[in-house]
Amino acid sequence: MKTGIVVVLYNPDFGHLANVISAFSAPEWDLVLVDNSANADERLNISSCTYIHCETNVGIAKAQNIGLKSLFDKGVEYTFLLDQDSQFTPSIATELLRQFATLEKETPIAAIGPSIYCQFSDCVDQGVLQKGKKICDSLKEVKQIIASGMLISRRAFEKVGGKEEALFIDGVDHEWCWRARAKGMAIYQSLSACMPHRQGDDRVKVCGVMFKQGAPIRLYYQFRNVLILARRSYVPLYWKLRHVCAIPVRYTVNRFCFGQGKARGQYMRRGLKDGLKHRSGPIQVNKGSE
Repeated sequence: MKTGIVVVLYNPDFGHLANVISAFSAPEWDLVLVDNSANADERLNISSCTYIHCETNVGIAKAQNIGLKSLFDKGVEYTFLLDQDSQFTPSIATELLRQFATLEKETPIAAIGPSIYCQFSDCVDQGVLQKGKKICDSLKEVKQIIASGMLISRRAFEKVGGKEEALFIDGVDHEWCWRARAKGMAIYQSLSACMPHRQGDDRVKVCGVMFKQGAPIRLYYQFRNVLILARRSYVPLYWKLRHVCAIPVRYTVNRFCFGQGKARGQYMRRGLKDGLKHRSGPIQVNKGSE
């Protein structure tokens, strides 16, 4: 039985991507690349994978849905989601598949993901406020996992629904997990499968506190989507309190402590404005900056 793998691309590093393609070129894997880059990459039109180029950047949620539906519609039962820079291997995938198969015999499971080895802090991410409930030495139940390395089944996708395309990016993976939990399904994180991962472009310490630093435009989606998600009943209270209360601190740090502070401030203010007005989808470039 084949297992699907969806990798969402946006101007990827071809060398790393070539390694992923090579690693999952065996017959038991069905690899789909969904490309949000402006121009198609003809080097990816190869027999070992399915290459789908989107005419415009449709966002990570829609790109994931495109890849998942293409696999589930042809009968694939289990599919992984990967970021383009994921350091994911067949051995990690095999362990997660084994655990998923065991769990679904006993409980309604929506997804499982690997433990994350943060390459900035050089340690396994334990979570800040929610560390999860340990089930056994190799597994814990959690409220959410990131999309990179996430394994979901066709059955779960049909019950929970697709990723929320209106969010575009940021919060997409967590929202799907929370929605799944609201429908009575569980989310798990493996303690026996661990994946190195980088979230954000950098880490910067300000007054003894470590902050993620990414592209200024990402702040628009992060601030907007916090306000959108904070209104929903199925979103965990701890997440709402943490992220809404952190808005003034994050604004100050990004505006006055990071490079490109003026642009960061414009994106954050615009994100707050659109979040309050419940505007969603991709940022509207024709509106201009404030």
